[in-house]
Order: sequence, then structure tokens, then C-alpha cells
Amino acid sequence: MEVDTATSAVQTPAKHLLPELEIYCYLLVLLFLIDQKKYNEAKACSSASVNRLKSLNRRTLDVLASRLYFYYSYSYELTGDLAEIRGNLLALHRIATLRHDELGQETLLNLLLRNYLHYNLYDQAEKLRSKAPRFEAHSNQQFCRYLFYLGKIRTIQLEYTDAKESLLQAARKAPVAARGFRIQCNKWAILVRLLLGEIPERTIFMQKGMEKALRPYFELTNAVRIGDLELFRTVAEKFASTFSTDKTHNLIVRLRHNVIRTGLRNISISYSRISLADVAEKLRLNSKTPVADAESIVAKAIRDGAIDATLDHANSWMISKETGDIYSTNEPQIAFHSRIAFCLNMHNEAVRALRFPPNTHKEKESAEKRRERQQQEQELAKHIAEEDDDDF
Repeated sequence: MEVDTATSAVQTPAKHLLPELEIYCYLLVLLFLIDQKKYNEAKACSSASVNRLKSLNRRTLDVLASRLYFYYSYSYELTGDLAEIRGNLLALHRIATLRHDELGQETLLNLLLRNYLHYNLYDQAEKLRSKAPRFEAHSNQQFCRYLFYLGKIRTIQLEYTDAKESLLQAARKAPVAARGFRIQCNKWAILVRLLLGEIPERTIFMQKGMEKALRPYFELTNAVRIGDLELFRTVAEKFASTFSTDKTHNLIVRLRHNVIRTGLRNISISYSRISLADVAEKLRLNSKTPVADAESIVAKAIRDGAIDATLDHANSWMISKETGDIYSTNEPQIAFHSRIAFCLNMHNEAVRALRFPPNTHKEKESAEKRRERQQQEQELAKHIAEEDDDDF
């Protein structure tokens, strides 16, 4: 009997594994292949795991699926074949939307944005971002990635104020251990602030573990702050490979205009009258017609309001206007008034919030209705009792 029982137990077919265990095994194998730098095998494994995921619709798989999506894209990125899976990522995002898999939607949206930005397709990335459904973030890491990609898109579209806010928020929310991500956020944020005419604080470049990576941007910031076009050109050529790797070379080309404007502002403050030839020499304009270029630069700066000066075309002079005392104007009073108004508005909103809690009127109405109902019930009970007494 014991032998028969053992034999029957051996012949019993094994039960199927849970889908969660199967997907988890796929993830472990994929991580092992990437660690061993077997990228082609990792591509095949990730493709097989994603095809298996398409046939499963279980909410318990959402977290594992989001990790698999990430390494699926990462394995193709390591082999330089990121464009091949763009259509598949779009299909997966559509499936995740239909299944209400919000974590998968977040992950796939970031992977698609990364895919587009990898090939400098900023217009397509913005169209996808604007059309994709938005909801409350479920993962802080995915939200940080989204803010970083949004900051890059806004920077390329010349929306520097929004880009600065997104990049700084991404850097603040990023985990301390994600040093590489925080370095990238700080690089782009530094360039955006320079393009806005701001000079970043020195402490940004001295953050622990970031000094070496941010060194090229520190020297670039110094050149912009001084307004030395020759120093700016030297720094740009010295770290050209670094800027190309970071894909910030186009932004640095835009900074040249800011450097010229800063140098011109310093000249207008230092000289009440200076010839355009001297302006071209001080700005170090290396061109065939430096005087004509200096004249056009000065005219544009005067029109934009960057400097307060006039242009004497006959004598080729730039005549700076005398700097007036700002405290003799109404500007300090206007600034002081705006600050007082802001503080008063904040105080009034705080008092209003304390005095009138939300849903007060609803609670009052419900209490009144409850009181009326109790009164009606008491009258009805009294009336019934009186009728009973009459019958008796």
C-alpha cells in the first residue's frame, strides 16, 4: 500500500506556477543577463517577458510589470536599438490605460519620453506628454523622471521659467542615492538659470560628490558672470566633449548672446562714452567687420532695454546715460507696497480659514433638519398617546 501511494504521488502532474512567480523569474533572469553584459540575450528575454505580460491582466502584477518595462527599454538602449521598440511601447501604454494600470502608465510614459528625447524628437515628446492622461503620481521615482523630461522639453522650447521650476523640483525630490540623476538635473538647471540671466550660487557646484562632474559648468558660469567672450569660447572648446555627451551643446551656443550682453552692460556702467571700435575690442569680437557687429549688438541691447544708452552713428560712439538714484523714484514704494499687499492677503486668508471651517453650512443645515425631525416625532408620539387615552 505504501509503495502504491508513493507511486501515485509521483505520477500526479504538478500544478501551474502563479503568474506572479513566472514574471518574477523573468525579472531575475533579465537582471542577471544585464549584469553579465549579455545584452542580446537580455533583449530576447525582455521581449519574451513583455509578450507574456500582454496576455495577463492581474493587478497583482502591476509593480513587477513596471520593472520589466523599464529593463525592457534599458536592454534595447544598451544595444542602440531603442527606436525598434517605440511602437511596442505605445501599444503597451494603450493596454495599461485600458486596464487602469496607473503605475504602468507612469513608467511607460517616461520610457516613451526618454525614447523620443534620445533621438532629439522634442516635438513628438511634447505632443505625447500633452495628450497622455495625467493623474496623481504613485511612484516618487517616476514622478522625478517625468519632471526631468518635462524640464528638458521646456528648455528646448525656450520656456525657461517653467523649465527651471521642473528641473529644480526634480533635483529636490530625487533620492539622495540617485547621484547621477541629481547631477543631470543640476547641469540642466544651471544652464537654464544662466539663460534666464541668473547666476547660480557657488554652493550648487560644491555639493558632495558632484564637484568633479559640475566643474565644466562652474567654469562656464564664471565666464558668463564676467562677460568675457574669449574665456567663454575657451571653456566651450575645452569641455566640448563633455557638453556633447550631456547633449547641452545647443544650450551653450545660446549662452553666447548672454555673455555679450553681460560684457556690454559692464562697459556701459564703466564708461560714459566709448567708441564702437573699443567696444568690439573689449568684447573680443573676432569677425571681419567688428565695428559694424558691435553697432548692431549695441543697438539691439538698447532696444531690448539691457542697457541705458544712446548710439551716435555719425561719430561711432556709445553714450551711456547717467545712472540715477533709484530711491528718488517711485520704484521702492511700489515694491514695498506689493510686499505689504502680499502679506495682508496671506493674513486675511489664514484668518478666513480659521473662522470659517469647510462644510460649516452643510453641518448647520443637517443639525437643523435633525432637530425638526425629532420635534415632529415627539408631536406624533404625543398625538398617538392622546388617541390611545381617548379610546380607553
